[in-house]
Amino acid sequence: MTLHAEQFDTAAQQEAASTLGMWTFLATELMFFGPLFLGYHYGRMHFAEGFAAASRHTDIMLGTINTAVLLTSSMLMAIAVQARKMDAVRLAACMLFFTAALGAVFLVIKGTEYWTEWHEHLVPGSGFAFPDSRHADAAQLFYFLYFGMTGLHALHLIVGSIMVVVFALGLSRGERRFAAAERIEVAGLYWHFVDIVWIFLYPLLYLVGRSSG
Repeated sequence: MTLHAEQFDTAAQQEAASTLGMWTFLATELMFFGPLFLGYHYGRMHFAEGFAAASRHTDIMLGTINTAVLLTSSMLMAIAVQARKMDAVRLAACMLFFTAALGAVFLVIKGTEYWTEWHEHLVPGSGFAFPDSRHADAAQLFYFLYFGMTGLHALHLIVGSIMVVVFALGLSRGERRFAAAERIEVAGLYWHFVDIVWIFLYPLLYLVGRSSG
């Protein structure tokens, strides 16, 4: 028999409330990314050539690999949600562990990019140096937004990975009420949100300069 908290009449009502709560939370999360996207739009409109030149200095291979990693993690997360609903606990736990592992892979690759950009003096500040001096100011604005957006995204991914690992451990230890189906579904919504944000960041940061030549 499916358990639900005493303030809810049914498990279905509890699931609906959890889902609505997460959607509301995700709507507020857009306020974190919104100003950065608006800043990017402003820079792109006013310094198109500079933003394109800066974008061409991003590592498109690593960015593309990371996109594939996150898309794969979303698929595994969706499998985990459905498996938990079907009470396939072991499969759900495995998929959650694999999802978190891919999140870690993404962060390692992103950290490698940051390390390279640091050594290339592309971190905004007094040490910033862009090869094309004509677009140095615009490039610095681009990289300010680049690090802001990808850093905030990475922070959300870390939170999501911790949450996924906690639920995976709960399932593997038999704590089914703690890792209830609606909680796994809510975690899945959060994970998909993080992935969708990256789907917007990838073309803006890695492709825009290359598509414009």
